[in-house]
Amino acid sequence: MNDLTRDSERILSEGKALVRDNREGGRHRRAPSIGQGSAKVKRDHLMKKVRNLVIAVATIWVGAGIAGAIFSGIGFWGVMAVVVATAIATAIFSSYPKIKTPKRADINKGNVQQMVSRTELWLEAQRPALPPPAAKIVSDMGVQLDALGLQLDGLDQNHPKAREVRSLVGEQLPEMIDSYRRIPANLRTEKRAGATPDEQLTDSLAKISGEIDSITRQLAEGSLDDLAIKHRYLDYKFGEGAETSPQLENKS
Repeated sequence: MNDLTRDSERILSEGKALVRDNREGGRHRRAPSIGQGSAKVKRDHLMKKVRNLVIAVATIWVGAGIAGAIFSGIGFWGVMAVVVATAIATAIFSSYPKIKTPKRADINKGNVQQMVSRTELWLEAQRPALPPPAAKIVSDMGVQLDALGLQLDGLDQNHPKAREVRSLVGEQLPEMIDSYRRIPANLRTEKRAGATPDEQLTDSLAKISGEIDSITRQLAEGSLDDLAIKHRYLDYKFGEGAETSPQLENKS
């Protein structure tokens, strides 16, 4: 009997938690951003909502102040109207506009660096529908896409590597996830050609992750070589055994 009571309490508790989470937008939406690119998009969106809310509330109270000055006060009901209007504005502007997940067709638009950030945000929205091993790779991929985005800064859009990134991140990656999501859920764990769709997706994501890392390293080679050259120059000019300039000798 005690076991039944505990089970009932647990089920009721979990049910209430699920209802609460759904009201807040779903449990998957509480997961952290997979990378800095998507986090920045969310941050900018939040700041826009806060700005809109501040403008709306300020407009209501300034309007109430002007009305009070003209009519020698707004009275009790006027104050109540201002409070209600403020509450309504807060409710509206804290919920809207909703952040828009990039549509599949819009991912590969604009410059390649912006495309990488849009892909991060799109991947976040797909993550809850993926099997746990694949979702883990997607989460780790956010850091890789951040690093890739830094290397793409200022890169010519017609550079071979820029075109390669556009194909890999803007086309092949989302197309693969779309193909997986079109498979009925009950078929995703059935083996076909030696592997289940879940396993095939996870393996393909791992390969794409490795390719993203490889491209990032290739793009960074120029910066690494430049740093090494500067280091050798400074070591030659100021390192041990280098001649000290007369000006430095006189100051010592």
